[in-house]
Amino acid sequence: MPELRDLPGIDRLTKDEALAAVISAHGLETVKAALRQLQQSWRACGTAPDWAVDAAGYAHELNMRMGHLDYQPVFNLTGTIIHTNLGRSMLSESLYDSVRPLVTQPMNLEFNLETGKRGDRDAVVERRLCVLTGAEAATVVNNNAAALMLVLNTFAQGRGVPVSRGELIEIGGSFRLPELMTRAGCELLEVGTTNRTHLKDFRAAAAEPIGLLLKVHPSNFHISGFTKSVSVREMADLAHEHGLPLCVDLGSGTLVDLTRFGLPHEPMPQEVLAQGADLVTFSGDKLLGSVQAGLIIGGKAYVDACKTNPMKRALRPDKLTLAFLDKTLALYESAEDLPRQLPLLRIMTTPIDALQARAEVIQTALAHQLGEGWTVDTATSECQIGSGSLPDRTIPSRAVIISHPEEKRLRILMASLRGLRKPIVARLSQGKVWLDMRGAEQTDALVEVIRDLKDEP
Repeated sequence: MPELRDLPGIDRLTKDEALAAVISAHGLETVKAALRQLQQSWRACGTAPDWAVDAAGYAHELNMRMGHLDYQPVFNLTGTIIHTNLGRSMLSESLYDSVRPLVTQPMNLEFNLETGKRGDRDAVVERRLCVLTGAEAATVVNNNAAALMLVLNTFAQGRGVPVSRGELIEIGGSFRLPELMTRAGCELLEVGTTNRTHLKDFRAAAAEPIGLLLKVHPSNFHISGFTKSVSVREMADLAHEHGLPLCVDLGSGTLVDLTRFGLPHEPMPQEVLAQGADLVTFSGDKLLGSVQAGLIIGGKAYVDACKTNPMKRALRPDKLTLAFLDKTLALYESAEDLPRQLPLLRIMTTPIDALQARAEVIQTALAHQLGEGWTVDTATSECQIGSGSLPDRTIPSRAVIISHPEEKRLRILMASLRGLRKPIVARLSQGKVWLDMRGAEQTDALVEVIRDLKDEP
């Protein structure tokens, strides 16, 4: 046990070659702070471990303590494809490479090259969205919650907004629509019931001064049974009868009919516009398969009003978002190539036989690493699309399932998988660990990581 007075100084430790890799990974000041915290804790208790005088010992300890502090890539084998906690939609590497010159050099973000004067940063993406959806105008903010907030604040500040009780959603992180509406400066007027809302409910609400009508995609839940909802066309007719705009929040939103790829249908913005909506809001990083963004499309007068709202500047996206979003939207102009070019659709449309082949490779690798008492099998499974997309539908998949007589060992295994050099995030269900193969595109790399797995008691 070393004497506390023998502890090496912070500067001496950070100059030692043994800590070079830790400093490179986490930053000099972060490492210094961690070293001070370690030594202060030993001085507080009066003892230090044997390795406390050895820089290599500090390197090992800091790697153990700080490995979870940085963003890092993971294998998403949860069975939820668009996983909010794991970054939502995967992005195309080729698209990422294509925007590199735009974001690493000056670009005409808000500069009109023809006139030599200030331009509109949304102009390029707006043109693309209008071509794809038939909308008169479009604008972009930093996510779909911001898009909806901007619309509500623009048209209903200080006024009421009727919403069906069956559409008062709460999404991840305890984020609730009623609270967003309050922050937008409007008053929520609840109409109908959880399972049944009629046109007469909205008509009664529209008899009072209100700002707009709002229809919200149920996002991450589905109500079935004795239900009734009001169609977009019915709500549009009512809104226009009272001289009001209708906004439809699609939440996820896709610009292509997914049924052409053998997937469940999801409402498209262009469909909703054709049914009479004046404004449609949807996300860029869900079924669209791009970066985080909130898209607003619709009539020019309505979109222009959103653009001139001072709140728009606070919510606007940066050049990386706009550049990447434009490159993604360009793919939709040749929709037949989307499954090959867009990672999200490629993952969702991978054939079952390919998933089974992956499962057999991963099954063999895991069986080799795990000791006695473990059972490793392959099984049919169902994937959620996730992040509020198609909440009532799943797509077939294949999984590797791991079982053990002791439930505690399964939880230890889950933690061990998350602790690998590239973490594996799985799910625990029905007393087994499930690794879904739609997230196992990089099968060879996954096998390499599995070779580091230890069967811990």
